[in-house]
Formats: sequence, C-alpha cells, structure tokens
Amino acid sequence: MSYLFVSSHGASINYDANYIVVNYGKQSVRHIPVETLEAIYIFSSVQITSQCVTQCLRHGINISYYSAGGSYFGRLHSTGHVNVQRQRQQAALADTSFPLELSKSVIRGKIHNQEVLLRRYARSEEKDVKDLILRMRQSLDKIESCTMISEVMGYEGNAARAYFEGLSRLVHPEFAFQGRSRRPPKDEFNSMLSLGYSILMNEIYGKLENKGLNPYFGFIHSDKEKHPTLASDMMEEWRATIVDALVMSLINGHEIHTEHFWHDRDKPGYYLTKEGLTIFLKKYDKKMQKAVQYLDYIDYAATFRQSIDLQINELAKAIEEGDASIYHPIWLR
Repeated sequence: MSYLFVSSHGASINYDANYIVVNYGKQSVRHIPVETLEAIYIFSSVQITSQCVTQCLRHGINISYYSAGGSYFGRLHSTGHVNVQRQRQQAALADTSFPLELSKSVIRGKIHNQEVLLRRYARSEEKDVKDLILRMRQSLDKIESCTMISEVMGYEGNAARAYFEGLSRLVHPEFAFQGRSRRPPKDEFNSMLSLGYSILMNEIYGKLENKGLNPYFGFIHSDKEKHPTLASDMMEEWRATIVDALVMSLINGHEIHTEHFWHDRDKPGYYLTKEGLTIFLKKYDKKMQKAVQYLDYIDYAATFRQSIDLQINELAKAIEEGDASIYHPIWLR
C-alpha cells in the first residue's frame, strides 16, 4: 500500500477511472490506483474534488490536512472498519492490570531503542555520551518494579531528557538543539521532530482504525480531550527508530540546512519552507518503505509500515486475550 503526500501550492487531487490523479496546472504529475492507496496527506493550498473524497471514503483511504509549515489541522476517515465488540474489550481493560503491564513493556523497549541509537550516533560522530546512557539505563532498570503507570512515565521522562541531551551533543553544529520543545518548536530540529511525530501518529491512527480499535481509548498516556491516546501509546516504540533517526540523517548527512526553515517574531517557532518540506516528506516516505527485521516473531524483513501494521495486529490479539504479555515492542540489537 502506498501513501500520497501533496505539498505543492495550487495542486489538485482528482479521481478518474479508478485512479487518484494529482494535477499541477494542466499537467498530471501522479496517477495512483485507488486500490493501492492507504492515505493522503495534504499540505498548504491543495484542492481535492468531492468525487475524490467520496471514493477515498468508500475505499477507506484516510485524508489528513496540514498547513504549509506542517501544523496538523485534522483528518477525514471512513467508519467502515468499526468493530464494536473489540472496542468494548479495549475499554474494559482500562481497570485491569493490562495498562500497567503494557506500559512497562512499551516504555522499556522505547528507552532501550533510544540507548542503541545514541550509541550508534556517538560512534559515528566520535563523541562521548556514556554519562547520559548510564542515566537512561538507570531509569530502564527501575521500570520493572513500578506499581503505577505514573511511575513508569516518570522514569520515561528522566530517560528522555538524557536522550535528547545526547542528541544535542551529536547533531551537526549548524543546528542548535537544546532539548525537546513543542507548540511552538523553538528550533529547526524540534520543528522536524514535531512534524515527523505528527505524520507518524496519523499513520498509526489509521492502522488502529483499520483493525477496529478506538484510537482514543489509550492505556499508557493519560486521557486528553480530542487526543488519540492509543495512537500516542503505540507510537512510543517507533519515535526514535523512525523520526529521530530520520532527522539526524537529514542533518548530519547535510541533506537539509537552516536555510530550509523560516521563523517570524509575530508567529513564534520554526517552520519548514516549501523546499524544506519537500525534502522532509520525500525522506520520510523513503524511510517508511525501508525493509527492516526488528520484530522477534517474524523471520523476514518488512518495511516500517508493514512492521507497524504487524504490531497493531499483535496489540489487537493482546486486547482480545486480555493479556499484555502477548505484545512485544521492537527491541533493537
């Protein structure tokens, strides 16, 4: 299945003879069979016809809307995959031991993967982050004995601060990065992290819906108004492996530069220019199509998108059985 990213100002998306067609002016620049398309991401002033929207709803193709700078507005999706019984099981698990056990597993996997990536970056940049890895390992080791999710997330926060401090030591000097910041992102590095996390969350949101799960009934994060908490939960193990690695590759590989961002005193924060957004989206889509072998229950390589799909399948099984131990987060080697 493919994903369509459209960010060219003035482009239009149409439906014609079983194809999703992207036009720019009088020229057709993309033709994608509707059966092979899973989602459409629209950035900036891009038009989509009502006929195309109808076909997307009919085929279960989610449509997400972003500003030209990457701020998320919302999404349009079909209700064709709703599974009421599965959602009842999902909601019933909130008052059991399932959320705590799942949070321990997922967050331990997340911290481990952050540590592995930090070691890799440190070797390639010939920098020392042993003190920070020690802090992360201390948090990781304490999670198994936690009796409340708030404790687990407290150690996750401690590890995250050490991890991002490590990234700030390892990122190319052209990009100043002093730790995670949101709404607005206070530097170019955070701008790319926020955009990447937003797009990734929407991919996971759609995959959860396709499995009949409710993206808003979470287990690990606290409930928030209008926030897909389960999508946040399931994104944790993929943040560093997909988005952080992508941003580090763009910067340290000199594929993107500070000139690809803009900021305005009247609108705090840093945002990608049109060219910068194009660079980022192409790199992101290429990353998601990369075949990896990170799952311990398969003996073949799968793309990141396929791997996330497989993990959502495992989550659905765990929910149906009421057994969090069925779910194994990715564990980098």
